[in-house]
Amino acid sequence: MIFFNKKTSWSNAEFILLKLCVASAYIMVGAYFASFFAHYYLPLALLFAITVIWSVYLWVKKMRAQN
Repeated sequence: MIFFNKKTSWSNAEFILLKLCVASAYIMVGAYFASFFAHYYLPLALLFAITVIWSVYLWVKKMRAQN
């Protein structure tokens, strides 16, 4: 599809709206399925910790490559 081949650039202010949209959807899903996700707090926390460490590592690596 041509839609996925288009390249755009976004400012930080524009990303705020996108992030708020996605975060509000996650909060609504989490609130609706709260009892379901309660059984998976430890695996979800572990997944969160791993992805945060990985993301920060990639971010620092990219920052060092620019200098």
